[in-house]
Amino acid sequence: MEEKTDQVVHLGIWPSGACARVALALKLKGIPYKYVEEDLTNKSELLLKNNPIHKKVPVLLHNDKAIAESLVILEYIEETWSHTPKLLPLDPYQRAKVRFWVNYFDQKIRPAIYPIFMSRAEERKKAIELLNEMIKDFYEGVKKDFGEEFPYCKGKCLGLLDIVVGTSGGNYKVINDALGMEVIHTHINSQFFSWMDALREHPLVKDTLPPHDKLLAKFIEEFGPIN
Repeated sequence: MEEKTDQVVHLGIWPSGACARVALALKLKGIPYKYVEEDLTNKSELLLKNNPIHKKVPVLLHNDKAIAESLVILEYIEETWSHTPKLLPLDPYQRAKVRFWVNYFDQKIRPAIYPIFMSRAEERKKAIELLNEMIKDFYEGVKKDFGEEFPYCKGKCLGLLDIVVGTSGGNYKVINDALGMEVIHTHINSQFFSWMDALREHPLVKDTLPPHDKLLAKFIEEFGPIN
C-alpha cells in the first residue's frame, strides 16, 4: 500500500520576514512544500478562505488544514514534525525562556524599526537610540539566559530564536542602505552584528532571505524618499 504523503502549502509574500521564518523552518526540518506568492492588493480566494479573520500572510496549509500567524505556525511545525533538528529545547523552562525572547523581539524590536523610516531629524535620532537600547537589552538578556548555548555563531544548530531574529535582523544592511546611515550601532551592538552575520552565512538562511538589491528597491518603493 502506498504511503500517504503530507501536502504542505505556504502562502506568503517575498519581502516579509514573517513569511521567511516559516520557509526557513520548513527547510530546516526538511519538509517538502509548495510556495504560493500572494498579492495583498488583490488577495486570492485561497487566502481569504484560509485566514478570514486577519486576511494576512503567512498561512500554512497542512493537508488542507489552515494555520495562521507566523509564531503559531512555527510551533505547529515543531509539534507536527518532531524529528530533529529541534526548534525548541527539550526542557520546559528553557522553552519558556525562548518564547519570552521571541515575543520580546516581535512585540518590541520589530515595531521600533518603522518609526525610524517615518520620522526625520531629531525624532529619527531618538527612534534609532531607542532601537539600539532595546537590541542591547535583548542580546544581553538572551546571552544571560542561555550562556554557552547561544548564539548560533558558536556552532549550535539553528533554533526558534535564530529563525525569528535572523529572518528580520539578517536584513540590517538593507535598512542601513535605505536610510543612508548606520541604524544599529556597531559600537553598542557588535555582538548582535556577529550573530546576524553568522546567521546570514548559513546556507539555508542565504537561500531564504530575499536578495539585497530587490529588498532595498521594495523599501524605497514603499517608503518613498527617506533621507
